[in-house]
Amino acid sequence: MTLVLSTPGLAAADEVTGAKDTTYYISLGDSLASGYQPDVDKDTDVAYTDQLYAQLKQRTPGLKHIRLGCTAETTESLINGGKCDYPHAKSQLDAALQAMAQHKGKVAYVTLSVGANDILLNCVSPAGTLDGACLNSKSQAMAKNLAQIAGTLRKAGTDNTQFVGSTYHNPFLGAWLQGAAGQQAAKESAPLVKAANTGIAQVYKSTGFKVADVAGAFSSDDFTTQVNVPGAGEVPANVAKICQLTWACTKKDPHPNADGHKVIAGAFAAMLAESDAPGGGASPTPSESGTPGGGASPTPSQSGTPAPGKDTGANDPTTNGDLAETGASSSTPVLAGAGLAVVVAGTAAVYFARRRRTGEEN
Repeated sequence: MTLVLSTPGLAAADEVTGAKDTTYYISLGDSLASGYQPDVDKDTDVAYTDQLYAQLKQRTPGLKHIRLGCTAETTESLINGGKCDYPHAKSQLDAALQAMAQHKGKVAYVTLSVGANDILLNCVSPAGTLDGACLNSKSQAMAKNLAQIAGTLRKAGTDNTQFVGSTYHNPFLGAWLQGAAGQQAAKESAPLVKAANTGIAQVYKSTGFKVADVAGAFSSDDFTTQVNVPGAGEVPANVAKICQLTWACTKKDPHPNADGHKVIAGAFAAMLAESDAPGGGASPTPSESGTPGGGASPTPSQSGTPAPGKDTGANDPTTNGDLAETGASSSTPVLAGAGLAVVVAGTAAVYFARRRRTGEEN
């Protein structure tokens, strides 16, 4: 069962289910959290948040999911609103805080993936070049916002609430397939993304969040191991994983595909230790499969597992379990939340993703 915050009556969900053992998982973020897929140009239910929920529910049967992710969300809009509509809440953060207050002591998990959209509108040219001064400015603002978001959520939780934020994969590794120039660009992107992820991790850890190592799960720095990719030949393992787990090599889109979301769910699950979690039971374990060149993709729980690429259409945050509606018209450029190239100023990290346009249903 998936819930989203809609009315003050949501607190009555405990009474409706009649389960004093009911606990909640609240997921926040941008298009990574909302499951945007470029093949349908919509949010879908293959999101890592949905797949993580399916795993967590195995150990905590009374767990319910409050799914708040919003495609195109920035750290600023997550705090102040403007991208998605949350009835009775001004923003995604406000919606999360209301849910945490309504279910005080029963929120078991909070996950967060946000930041990739922050500098796109101001610092990236149509050719993809970056303004360094703009990036430094935006990176500092993003880090400040991220610290505010994580710190506010952490303060609203209890000792029984686990908080996990994520680092990012590097979709620019897909440029490797474009010849010598692309290979050089891929190599140059790696230390920038690594530095950014270090900054992100520092912000999260300083606010009491655990950090899901998505970069590590995607082998982002492994240029040494060679893997055979059909149609491309021998490529570094990190390039192979980007091609396998995202749309970067097929649609030149940075978003993870269904298999990529499974790997991300595993990175989050790895941080949710059995000893810390309410509800007891075995800790969800990330799959070791899904690596380039061997094995099937990681498999989430069969109970409540989303079908790959299932289109949920335009979505309004109501109790029907649909997703959050993006607040842009069909002709408005919207910034994809999962892709990134990075510049860091101290612990401040920024990323940029390629532009996409919203679908006809917004």
